[in-house]
Amino acid sequence: MPLLATPSTDLLDQYASVRQFTERFCEPLETEDYVVQSMDDVSPTKWHLAHTSWFFETFVLRPHVPTYEVMHPEFAFLFNSYYIQAGERHTRAERGLLTRPTVETVFAYRQYVDEHMRRLIESIDDHPETENLHSLIEIGLHHEQQHQELMVTDFKHVLSVNPLRPVYAPAPALPAVVPPKMGWKAFDEGMYEIGHTGESFMYDNEGPRHRVFLHPFELATRPVTAGEYLDFIEDGGYRRPELWLSQGWSTVEAEGWAAPMYWRMEESRPFNFTMAGYRPVDLHAPVCHISHFEADAYARWAGGRLPTEFEWEVAAQGQPIRGHFADDEYFHPVPFTGVAGEDELIQLYGDVWEWTSSSYAPYPGYRPAPGALGEYNGKFMANQYVLRGGSCATSKSHIRPTYRNFFPSHSRWQFMGVRVARDV
Repeated sequence: MPLLATPSTDLLDQYASVRQFTERFCEPLETEDYVVQSMDDVSPTKWHLAHTSWFFETFVLRPHVPTYEVMHPEFAFLFNSYYIQAGERHTRAERGLLTRPTVETVFAYRQYVDEHMRRLIESIDDHPETENLHSLIEIGLHHEQQHQELMVTDFKHVLSVNPLRPVYAPAPALPAVVPPKMGWKAFDEGMYEIGHTGESFMYDNEGPRHRVFLHPFELATRPVTAGEYLDFIEDGGYRRPELWLSQGWSTVEAEGWAAPMYWRMEESRPFNFTMAGYRPVDLHAPVCHISHFEADAYARWAGGRLPTEFEWEVAAQGQPIRGHFADDEYFHPVPFTGVAGEDELIQLYGDVWEWTSSSYAPYPGYRPAPGALGEYNGKFMANQYVLRGGSCATSKSHIRPTYRNFFPSHSRWQFMGVRVARDV
């Protein structure tokens, strides 16, 4: 189903729900937490709060509400994606320099935008551009859900560099379980339809729908666990160049990688930093915070390979969207707790994004959407690899079988894991 329904009352409820979830994530934060930028890829929480409001102001309110007046004219400069104005340019890495406007002002900005959005949505059925506005608001809410995920992963990194190892929230009480044994689900060779279809929401990079030919393959029934990844480490996985892509091995040597991001070995026992603080690694949960290089090396060590994004999508077709999402507020992958058949695919959604071997590239016939909104996906189609399935920081209503996430091969700060495939 689409995120948004057509009646204005449902639209207003959805708008309020997404915006409130963003602010609920912020409830445990202190004022000092909002401004920190711990690395170039990380944006401060305050910037995410303002940027998602800037989106609605820029693409919905200013063009479609003639009486709308901006709260502050400089916010369009400070909180757009490019941070450029009148020849003045600042880099993404400088977002953490914005001590002003204050956190209080940013929340006031959100309230200001929300009030004007509420008035617009309440009268949207009488607006001459009703259908277009519905579409723009829907894009804006999915855009905010993307930033909610970034807020989780970015703030986790901010906390992780603090020697005090602060806790965002206590870990939930979960039953101690052992995941089912790794199995394999077979898929026949043939021609398959790939890409989004229907009337529900999609990003432009999920189409056009097209055919691909796949050779027979098998896909692991579940993602690799932290315990299985520990076996790779203990077998010298980070010391064996024959397992790694050339650039991956260069990165291992240059960065000194010896384990997933946030891991540290203490007396032969792995610990990791989580949103619940510094804790022993749950060996039964999916391994996370590994790069495409690490996922590829593990798959090769395990006698398999990474699936293509097309194999992943074919496997996901018809599967229920079930897993641990941001809605659960665990903000960390957890072990599978259900019952599964021998070749049943589990944890395909949520918990961890799953790396594929597919370069992020346009589908046949792809054309980016016109205007600024079309730049969100098309301009990144170079030097990145596709991930599928969502994570514990992804909202359940945001994910779908055709969703294409993408990051450079060395990236690790997102909740990224691996599911192995193999040829038949």
